[in-house]
Amino acid sequence: MTSTMFLLVLLMILCISHPSFQMLLLPLTHTLSQAQFNSTHHLLKSTSTRSAARFRRQLSLPLSPGSDYTLSFNLGPHAQPITLYMDTGSDLVWFPCAPFKCILCEGKPNEPNASPPTNITRSVAVSCKSLACSAAHNLASSSDLCAMARCPLESIETSECANFKCPPFYYAYGDGSLVARLYRDTLSLSSLSLRNFTFGCAHTALAEPTGVAGFGRGLLSLPAQLATLSPQLGNRFSYCLVSHSFDSDRVRKPSPLILGRYEEKEKEKISGGGMVEFVYTSMLENPKHPYFYTVGLIGISVGKRTIPAPEMLRRVNNRGDGGVVVDSGTTFTMLPEGFYNSVVDEFDRRVGRVNKRARKVEEKTGLAPCYYLNAVAEVPVVTLRFAGGNSSVVLPRKNYFYEFLDGSDERKGKRRVGCLMVMNGGDEGELSGPGATLGNYQQQGFEVVYELEEKRVGFAKRHCASLWERLNRDKN
Repeated sequence: MTSTMFLLVLLMILCISHPSFQMLLLPLTHTLSQAQFNSTHHLLKSTSTRSAARFRRQLSLPLSPGSDYTLSFNLGPHAQPITLYMDTGSDLVWFPCAPFKCILCEGKPNEPNASPPTNITRSVAVSCKSLACSAAHNLASSSDLCAMARCPLESIETSECANFKCPPFYYAYGDGSLVARLYRDTLSLSSLSLRNFTFGCAHTALAEPTGVAGFGRGLLSLPAQLATLSPQLGNRFSYCLVSHSFDSDRVRKPSPLILGRYEEKEKEKISGGGMVEFVYTSMLENPKHPYFYTVGLIGISVGKRTIPAPEMLRRVNNRGDGGVVVDSGTTFTMLPEGFYNSVVDEFDRRVGRVNKRARKVEEKTGLAPCYYLNAVAEVPVVTLRFAGGNSSVVLPRKNYFYEFLDGSDERKGKRRVGCLMVMNGGDEGELSGPGATLGNYQQQGFEVVYELEEKRVGFAKRHCASLWERLNRDKN
């Protein structure tokens, strides 16, 4: 064997024995500001109302943009800073561009750190012949799109329309919409620069004052473009939402967004040698909502009793109805009414026999059941049982039962109250689209991984603040 061949074989062995893991670490920032709310009741009512509206208005549209977590990056040679909502429930990266007009936005909360409308004079318009243009126009043919772009017929027939711009497209959410054009430019995420990144540039929007970084399943989503433009990161991302329970100090801590994967030895450091493995469940294909991360739910255990989930939560039918969407943009988990009532009945049977229902608190917060708590409140363990072998996720108590002091009854002073943080999504027979949503409040304290090639979602218990500190320190 020659020395050259020996070196090549040695290099191959090293590459196989020590796979190269690459990772990009970014902070997710929670948008909640305690100054926005004059009481805990107000905070909970606002959050529960928004969760319900996002779920119930989905129909055939992407979920309404979430307003819980934001992601920041820079665009173009002048590194214009842009802050967007991070949303696994939609598949487009878009933001307002100058000049920007937002209709009916007076009552809409704008992200306080949002950047002004972006100047895109140096960005390149996407061609009407591109796959990206077709994706933005619901897979319309390039011939149709180039005709809309006023490319001459003889040029369409000879495929010479590359210089014609992709026509404007309409994109609707559950409670707003926009008209945008597609452009390409360099997008900078921390130390990574993605050339020719495709994004939507909106000059007009209805009730959508802040842009969205779509992380859903789709050609134009950020993960899909990342897999193409930066394949060394692989086709995978995860996030770990810091447990906050609406505490103002904890809510300000960054939550790690991990593009790619970190090495096993880092996992051992984080877990102190006792690595908590991921629990996986397969993604379900949805013909009507292909951008959703939909999974099957077999049941929910309250204590030792498991309440079977209805058939619609276990699979997706050919109309695109059913399954559970794992969603970063909805705060509280939404369940169909019959299943929700069964879970609540079992929960109330255990908690309500020793704690009085707090009906007035339920009215003020939009959550139920709520209880006035005795000195020591015993609350049953809640376990989500996803489809697949050994795919159960045990929720920490604080992920589904929120405790706070209620002072609404001046005669009795402040009393300790606890509320179940799961909501009624409405009559199963009237639901169109996903049957339930797993909200980000229930995802706190877990690293949630989306493995796009394997088509599965995983959950692993983590101390997310420590994970951020460790990975950030090692990165530097």
